[in-house]
Amino acid sequence: MQPAGRPLIISMLAVGIVSISTASIFIKLCHDAPPVVIAAARLGIASIVLIPGSMIFKDKSPLSIPLHHLKFIFLSALFLSLHFFFWITSLKHTSVLSSVVIVTSNPIFIGIASYLFFKERIHSFLLIGILLGLAGGILIALSDMHAGAGNSAYGDLMALGGAVMASCYFLVGRKVRKELDLLSYIVPVYALTSLLLLGLVIILGHGFSGYSQSTYFYFVLLALIPQLLGHSSLNWSLKYVTATTVAVFVLGEPVCSSVLAYFFLGEKATFLQVAGGLLILTGIFLAAKERTDTPDKVEGLSSGRTL
Repeated sequence: MQPAGRPLIISMLAVGIVSISTASIFIKLCHDAPPVVIAAARLGIASIVLIPGSMIFKDKSPLSIPLHHLKFIFLSALFLSLHFFFWITSLKHTSVLSSVVIVTSNPIFIGIASYLFFKERIHSFLLIGILLGLAGGILIALSDMHAGAGNSAYGDLMALGGAVMASCYFLVGRKVRKELDLLSYIVPVYALTSLLLLGLVIILGHGFSGYSQSTYFYFVLLALIPQLLGHSSLNWSLKYVTATTVAVFVLGEPVCSSVLAYFFLGEKATFLQVAGGLLILTGIFLAAKERTDTPDKVEGLSSGRTL
């Protein structure tokens, strides 16, 4: 740990976790907006703020990147846009606890993909983590089915799709971030992601007008708090602690989100949801236990979430 002061680092991590935990609440409160519109508004507003802000800290345009990285930037944006589309859709059909716990399971999928595509060995902790994650997912699915909510099962599947897309996003980003600094990577990715989501909004026949004033207010909060404040706090922390440390802290997001959902949305967790959630979180922790990437290698990419 570098000399930034342990209390300050812990405080910044706490700010980051609480900030990203608000995303699911704001999304739930956008009652009259389709998921793709919420996603496009969130990334669009964040990009509008981030692009001019990043120019203050960089001598050149944050959008000027080497040509050989363009295909990876596009892939990252594609996977990130699909992640947000699937995850935000899931929140329209299932509980905050089920959605956030499932979508946070991407370290397990990253471990599997690393074995399949990069020939990294599957250590015993990862294997146990995969089995625990599978068992937890089954318990959550059973809970939603027992409640008689078919839409909840659909929401769980969409959250799973969001986890897979987030894993693909992290794997592509791992390659690009070895040569690009943080702003040179996330600014074009966020901007392109917002454009892809805007195109999807148009294709699906939606628009950005006609929603309640509160929905527009939550659009702005989504961009400023979980997207910019949350990610900025976590990425700042990655200068002083390892990505694995941040990943462990991010396991607190489902807990924070569930507490916020109880107070602001009146959502109560069932026994099976809690049990399944604990199994998945334990599985995530074990899956990341032996991943020892250093901050300078994967800064901002192994924190487990894109919220």
